[in-house]
Amino acid sequence: MMAENFFDLGKVGAIDLLMESGSFKKGVTGNQASVLLMEGTDFDLTYFPLKHLGYKAVVLATAELYSRMAHPEDLSVRLGVSSKLDFPQIKELWDGMVSAAKEHGYKGADLDLKPSRNGLTISVCASGNIKTLTEKRRPKAKSKDLIVVSGPLGASYLGQQILEKENKKFSEKSSPVDQNALEKYKMIIGDYLKPEISHSTVSRLEEEELYPSFGYVVSNGLSDAVKRLVRDSGLGAKIYVDRLPFEGNSFEAGKVLDIDPVSAAMNGGEDCQILFTIPILLAEKFRREFQTFDVIGHLAQSEVGAVLVTPDGVELPLRAQGWKEED
Repeated sequence: MMAENFFDLGKVGAIDLLMESGSFKKGVTGNQASVLLMEGTDFDLTYFPLKHLGYKAVVLATAELYSRMAHPEDLSVRLGVSSKLDFPQIKELWDGMVSAAKEHGYKGADLDLKPSRNGLTISVCASGNIKTLTEKRRPKAKSKDLIVVSGPLGASYLGQQILEKENKKFSEKSSPVDQNALEKYKMIIGDYLKPEISHSTVSRLEEEELYPSFGYVVSNGLSDAVKRLVRDSGLGAKIYVDRLPFEGNSFEAGKVLDIDPVSAAMNGGEDCQILFTIPILLAEKFRREFQTFDVIGHLAQSEVGAVLVTPDGVELPLRAQGWKEED
């Protein structure tokens, strides 16, 4: 009997069933990536600077291109603008987008504006080019291949929760924002408000002839990315808790928020880190040339499924990411 709610299915399961009902081939073309951000769901304008928001929207779409080994080329932006925003504010948002687009080498862009009754909506479609040689040399994934990630996990979610906590205190109790807390956790807050990714990753991988078999953006938690990897590769995956990378004060922030940083890494959102699978035979070369990446696990036989391995060696199956009200 088919589950009837998103929580039971999880996001990946729901998407799989919907795609199957339409008889479409799974996956998208490697040279296009889309991002949709909605006010009240993905961002809160009471504390989110518009220039940072525009920058982040483009970076999220660009990360999708990089995960597919594509070089950015063009942007198409659609903005649903509510009546509470005037032109200077939209200009500020657009300036952030332009800044990110120039940083990552986009050659062209187009923009359309439409009125919105439900707050600001941002849609970004990014297109890029995958070199023919890169496509030809992309290896087939095998058991024991490395699973690597480009940077700290869970920081963006913890940063968002710090901001939400201070915003709630201010709005409900009319108490001043704790500037010391904002300064103390500025790194993880920055990971949420203005994530940054290297514009040279794809070029460097090509130069070193290191071609990933799969790539994903960890934008909905690591569990989501690993489950997609398992689905697409037909293999299993083991992720090791003691190899997960964290921002410096993530554990301290976790105590303040009563949130386990490991849970934030596995189930949090918008980390904007890239996950690749690298052939095991190229492990030593990858570790030497890409020291900013962390090896967090490896592919396994299909019967393993997707598991999180504790420091004691216990293998915990990754659960489907449930559908929360704010998703």
